[in-house]
Amino acid sequence: MSSWAQEIRLLLRSRLAPAALILLALLAALALGAGLSEVSRQRDQIAAIPAAQAQDIGPVAEWIDAAGQDPGRAAYYSFHPTWDAPSSLAFAALGMRDVSPFILRVRALGLEAQIYDGDIINPELALPGRFDFAFVLVFLAPLFVIILFHDLLSSEREAGRLRMLEALPGGRRALWLRRACLRFGLLFVALAIPLCIAAGVEGVAALPLLAVLGLVAAYLLFWIFLSWLIGRMRWSSTANAASLAAIWILWVLVLPTLAHVAINRAVPVGEGTEIAVAQREAVNRAWDIPRDETMRQFYASHPHWAHSPPLPDGFHYKWYFAFHQVGDESVARQVAAYRGGLDRRAELAERLGWLMPSVGVQLLLTRMADTDLAAQLAYQDRVRAYHRTLREFYYGYLFRDRPFAKADFARAPRFPE
Repeated sequence: MSSWAQEIRLLLRSRLAPAALILLALLAALALGAGLSEVSRQRDQIAAIPAAQAQDIGPVAEWIDAAGQDPGRAAYYSFHPTWDAPSSLAFAALGMRDVSPFILRVRALGLEAQIYDGDIINPELALPGRFDFAFVLVFLAPLFVIILFHDLLSSEREAGRLRMLEALPGGRRALWLRRACLRFGLLFVALAIPLCIAAGVEGVAALPLLAVLGLVAAYLLFWIFLSWLIGRMRWSSTANAASLAAIWILWVLVLPTLAHVAINRAVPVGEGTEIAVAQREAVNRAWDIPRDETMRQFYASHPHWAHSPPLPDGFHYKWYFAFHQVGDESVARQVAAYRGGLDRRAELAERLGWLMPSVGVQLLLTRMADTDLAAQLAYQDRVRAYHRTLREFYYGYLFRDRPFAKADFARAPRFPE
């Protein structure tokens, strides 16, 4: 019998090790299944958008066409969908997709209130979140490393076999390296096989999958190295397990939480709802000031519409949409400060990732999966770019007093895929 076969046989004779490996594989499979289910649900909702949009806009188009073809009414009552489709790796680390909207219906009115009604949360470092593969890897996998490695040396010492084993040919480095490699390989397989199956279902390309597998291996090796360091202290198996468990609590739970609090205090950031409220206050104020003042502010930032015919005596949607845009521009500094604060917090969290592996792995996984804060902010930027196109489309009718017929609804810009 080869040395490797003997090591496998010895490992299987332990009741705890096989049970731990099976449990880890089951947890990984359940987490990946939950991630696949959530991503499938989100894709189904996105796929249903065209049919829902057609059902929603049809009656509006009929009514506007029959009621005088008013472009202001068309712009006011028309909602336009935007969406953020999940990446092929999103199932492994849901990240911000679990707490931020991935579908947003917008109108040509002021955008900031529409965006920040569904305010995003601040990045939470590596605090426990949804049960997905990232959660299993970052929070649970180290516990299984501790189970398999805490007594690698101490159990043999306590059984009185250590000196005899080290006296055998190749009994020092080769023996312990073989045992460590076997345990590492089985832990890696318990995580990698479910991940590869899920990746096959999602059609993940080879390179991103290999990058995630490399990250899994590196994180396991880090905790194995810690276990080896503790094992060299020549403590009892119980003391080794207790020490490693304390390190796990400190590095995975306590320190990331304290760091999260410290970053939030060091970089204070208001809530996005504050921007929404400020924008609405600016919009409401426009009803109480002269219309010419609003139009001067609007034309100052949109000079290409300055030659529009003058406002009539009564209400006109041209003025209404103008003061909504002026309301957006009035909170531009707040938006920039808010985004800058979020970026600064994310930057500090990335730096902490070099000191706290749990934080670093969480951030890397969400970045690979395009589910981190940067991905959410990029989606908001795409919504803003689309909203500009949408406004200009309706402005072409509003500021030129052109009628908006039923056929014009089909000409409205579509959110890019």
